[in-house]
Amino acid sequence: MTHIPLLRRRSLIVAAGGAALAAPLRVLRAESFPSKPITLIVPWPAGGSTDRHLRTLADIAGKLLGQNIIVQNQPGAGGTLGPGMMASTARPDGYTIAQFPMGMLRLPHMQKVNWHPINDFTFIMGISGYTFGFTVRADSPFKTFNDYIEAARREPGKIDYGSTGIGTSPHLLMEELADNAKVRLNHIPFKGNADLQQALLGGHVMAQSDATGWDKFVDNGQMRLLVTFGERRTKRWPNVPTAKDLGYGVVSSSPYGLVGPKGMDPAIVKTLHDAFKKAMDDPRHVELLDQLNQEAWYRSGDDYAAWARETFVKDKALIERLGLAAKA
Repeated sequence: MTHIPLLRRRSLIVAAGGAALAAPLRVLRAESFPSKPITLIVPWPAGGSTDRHLRTLADIAGKLLGQNIIVQNQPGAGGTLGPGMMASTARPDGYTIAQFPMGMLRLPHMQKVNWHPINDFTFIMGISGYTFGFTVRADSPFKTFNDYIEAARREPGKIDYGSTGIGTSPHLLMEELADNAKVRLNHIPFKGNADLQQALLGGHVMAQSDATGWDKFVDNGQMRLLVTFGERRTKRWPNVPTAKDLGYGVVSSSPYGLVGPKGMDPAIVKTLHDAFKKAMDDPRHVELLDQLNQEAWYRSGDDYAAWARETFVKDKALIERLGLAAKA
């Protein structure tokens, strides 16, 4: 029999006991989750379409979890500042989660960032996708989208539009369209769509490419919707053509969902997933999606992560084609 010194034997027993206790303690933490309010980072200013959507969803999910889910608006860097900061500073305990917009999968191809969009996050679930549209003020000389493009053809680089930031879907879909139409537009980035709406209404930009935060302004006659970017025309504005209808070959819905920092306990991920999944089916949420002209885009955490990996690779090719890739 091999002789093990007494001190060493005690150390081995303590180590083995610690390993045995670790799993039950982890289960205990998961079973008691959540025991305090959860913070949901929305990386856009308050009042925009994403903020409206996620505040309602968080309110419903919070009631199911028995704890408040507090929305924290953290705009900047085209919707990537908030999730990026969470990845590097938040504990993976489920008490800090964030929306994960498409810009997270694009900005790393365009500039250096201190986070990785796949490796530094835990994917909880996919939720929805935007309806993108292009609007002008009601008194704009551009009556149709082709009027706007023809003006850009006459004055290269002088016809402007605003978006919610560099590398966001509203920016990239317009760059792709401009490339297809062989025109040069002047892009003006904003922190989010609440700021962008006010800039357009104030006459500081000629037009805007954005998700349906413009819906109420179109409905009350302050803005004119010239084109949408879905696969088909919207139910709410069936007379408005899609970019595909007009022959520009651009379709975008920009799915988004919820993530946490890397390394989250799978049991805690499941608790969050199940609450938000049930909240998605709540009539209040279904009605709001209809108001925002958005469709549900449910994906499990694993399916959402797989989609993100595939999209990260695919969008690199788009960014390179548009000449927006970071220089080596």
